[in-house]
Amino acid sequence: MIAAIRVRGTTGVKGEIADTMKMLRLNRINHAVIIDDTPSYQGMLQKAKDYITWGEITEGTLEEIITKRGKVPGGEKVTTEYLKENTSYKTIKAVAKAVAKGEKLEEAGIKPVFRLHPPRKGYKNVKKAYNEDGTLGYRGENMEDLIRRML
Repeated sequence: MIAAIRVRGTTGVKGEIADTMKMLRLNRINHAVIIDDTPSYQGMLQKAKDYITWGEITEGTLEEIITKRGKVPGGEKVTTEYLKENTSYKTIKAVAKAVAKGEKLEEAGIKPVFRLHPPRKGYKNVKKAYNEDGTLGYRGENMEDLIRRML
């Protein structure tokens, strides 16, 4: 599973790229989504690479994101009580395992977009790629470090 975070704003974005980010549900800066690692999503990530960063995450990191930043329809935080009453899942850990196996967050009653804080100590450079000592593009396993700084 892949986490994608929007890093740059809307000014000067070409329409085709803006549509791609809308399909990814990355409408604002510091919004994050969890997506599957499929060729179609990979193509969308490549198209929007100058405005977002992405990488692989583990179940533990996903569990942290859901616990600290997950919201249910209506704007309330995700709790185990909500999961027990309204879904077939008993805990947040069970939801994280199910999403890692390919289920959608919406099936668990959780909003698919996570609104994160700006990272502690800031982004390095929002106009350079990650491999050029910047922030944008694919960052692989190092995505978890950025997400922990944003929680």
